[in-house]
Amino acid sequence: GMHPAELFGPATAYAASLAKAARPRPVADPLARSRGPVVLRLSGVTKRYRRRRVLQGVDLSLRAGEVAAVVGANGSGKSTLLGICAGTVKATGGTVERVARVGYAPQQHGIAPYLTPDEHFRLFGAVHGMSSRKAVATGAHLAAGLGWRPRADTIAAKLSGGTQQKLNVVLGELDRPDLILLDEPYQGFDQDSYLDLWTQVYTWRDAGAGVLVVTHLLHDLDKVDHVLELQNPEDH
Repeated sequence: GMHPAELFGPATAYAASLAKAARPRPVADPLARSRGPVVLRLSGVTKRYRRRRVLQGVDLSLRAGEVAAVVGANGSGKSTLLGICAGTVKATGGTVERVARVGYAPQQHGIAPYLTPDEHFRLFGAVHGMSSRKAVATGAHLAAGLGWRPRADTIAAKLSGGTQQKLNVVLGELDRPDLILLDEPYQGFDQDSYLDLWTQVYTWRDAGAGVLVVTHLLHDLDKVDHVLELQNPEDH
């Protein structure tokens, strides 16, 4: 019952993925791209809200230089799991081990509506011990990678939904973290921005970061190293 664009993403990106799948491809060598140490390990992670189970026994191991996708139906706990990985949500059971340097782009409430992009960069940069000048320059550079040039006089509330999400993603990678968590980061993106995002993801991966991304777009799964499919515990 979903609109095709919501399920498959931009039409051109989907067509490109179909064309790629139709072409013969050599068998990939699993050792061709080096992977580093584990940056995130989940063991038996469970989450309950009163009597409702949201997550049950989730296991995942993600290494530096890998990309993992989290998929599942609405209500399966995808955003909750990312919050647990980021440390903003406390798991009811199980263990979470991760590196100290983590970037997180949540699906909602990731930005302050009355701050400009530069003010966001300064604020988040200060948390990471960056100078104001370096934070703004780094933010502008990362924004350019998503096809966006921030204006100094525009507050976040005046930005389009897609541009707000670009700001959210930039803030998540501002300090070059070892683990990057993205919760459906492409909301409101046009085709070019969507492709730019995946180019950024590959850049982070090649630079040695581990990336965990929540997605509902089926053709995204061809782009990742691991897929974690969550089931709704209440259905079992």
